[in-house]
Parts: sequence; structure tokens; C-alpha cells
Amino acid sequence: MDNYVLITGASGGIGLEFAKIFASKGYNLLLAARSLQQLQAVSDLICEQNKVKAIPIQIDLSKEGSAIGLYNNIKSMGIQVDILVNNAGYGDNGLFYETETSNDIGMIQLNITSLFLLTKLFSKEMSARNKGMILNVASVASFMPGPYMALYYATKAFVLNVSIAAAKELKGTGVTVTTLCPGPTKSNFFHNANASGKRVSSMFVMPEAKEVAEYGVKQLFKKKVFAVHGFSNKFMVLLTRVLPVKIVVNVVGMIQKK
Repeated sequence: MDNYVLITGASGGIGLEFAKIFASKGYNLLLAARSLQQLQAVSDLICEQNKVKAIPIQIDLSKEGSAIGLYNNIKSMGIQVDILVNNAGYGDNGLFYETETSNDIGMIQLNITSLFLLTKLFSKEMSARNKGMILNVASVASFMPGPYMALYYATKAFVLNVSIAAAKELKGTGVTVTTLCPGPTKSNFFHNANASGKRVSSMFVMPEAKEVAEYGVKQLFKKKVFAVHGFSNKFMVLLTRVLPVKIVVNVVGMIQKK
């Protein structure tokens, strides 16, 4: 049977790099994102460079019912997902009471609901056959409150906590759940989040998306429960554990404020 990896948010950034890495390892790909044109270009490129199948699936996981729709679509293809990579997600910068409510709801749907449902549905299948791996992309934001990106930070805290708990529950089933926690990364994230990223880029050396993806895949195959990328990010997470919350929230607010 062919081995398939499902990657959400696969049209660019870290998701695209995940696709390239798994293809180089001989995995066939199910690539999910909103832009069919970008997905088709990615699929064509990967198929040219690797002897694998790459199936583009256009879907907006920020919409209600989309995760179950994606799951049912894959089931109708008769494809078994061996590795699930929940990479899709977005943020929004601004005062929490002024950001667009519809955008907030979409963020909750994408970052929390769709990720949870895909993890739940595919882990059930995987546990039934005693084999499978799941990689959920959270963030260093998971470890702290984030003024001016309050909802984004909260959604990533959900990802980290539910994934760690699921990993514990699945222990002994042959299914692993790894949570990747990257810090600021060179991508379109800041543009999409209505943020300049200038203050972040001046304070942190931002790695390329390829480096973060390679680290994530390595930790996945090591069956790590969660992994924070980069020494500076590891140090920052450590500080959130020893410093008073008041100090942490003031520092994060200073970084995120436009």
C-alpha cells in the first residue's frame, strides 16, 4: 500500500517545505490549502523532482464543517493517511476588541477546531491499525499570553496542551503525536497577520522555513512529544516558566505592539 502524508497549509512557507521533505523520503502527498493554483504548482514541482504522487486538495479549513469534509473526501478516494501534518494556521495583530470578529471566528475554526477534528479522526483510524504519526504545529506563543495577538497565542496554547494530552492517551497504540513549537520564521506570517514583523526581526534571528520544517520532521521520527525550535526560543520558553506572568505579558506586549 502507498504511504501518504496529509499536509494542511501546504501551498507555502513551512507547509511547502514539509511537502518537499516528505516527498524526498518517498512519501506520496495529500496537499491541502485554499489556493488551488498554488497547490497545483507545488504538486507539479514535487512530482517533477520526486517519483511520488502529489494530490492537491483545495479547501478552506477556516470554514465550519471543512475538516470533516476533508476527511470524508480522503476516505472517498480510498487513501490511507499514514502521517498527518496539521500545519495550517494564521494570526491577527491588533487590539482584541477591535479585530474583525469574522476573522477571529475563522482563526478559532482553523487553529483549533479543524486541527482538533483532523487529529481526532485520523488518530482513531491510526490506532485501529496500530500505526501512525501526527505532527501538530503550535508555536513558542503556546507558552505565554500575547497582548495584541491575544487570540492567536491562546489558540496555540490549545494546540500544545491538547496535543500533549493526546500523545499520552495514545501511548502504546503505535500512534505518536508530536507538537512543533517554532518561533518567528521567515514566511508570509507577519504580512498575513496584519503585522510588520520589524520589531520581531530586529530582536530575533529568524530561521528559514526549510530549517524549521527539517527540525520538525526529525523530531516527528524521533517520536518527541513536543519540540521547541532554536536555542533562543528554548531559552525564552524557559524564562516564561520562571518569570512572573506580569513581566512576561509586558515583554510580549512590547514585542507585538505595532
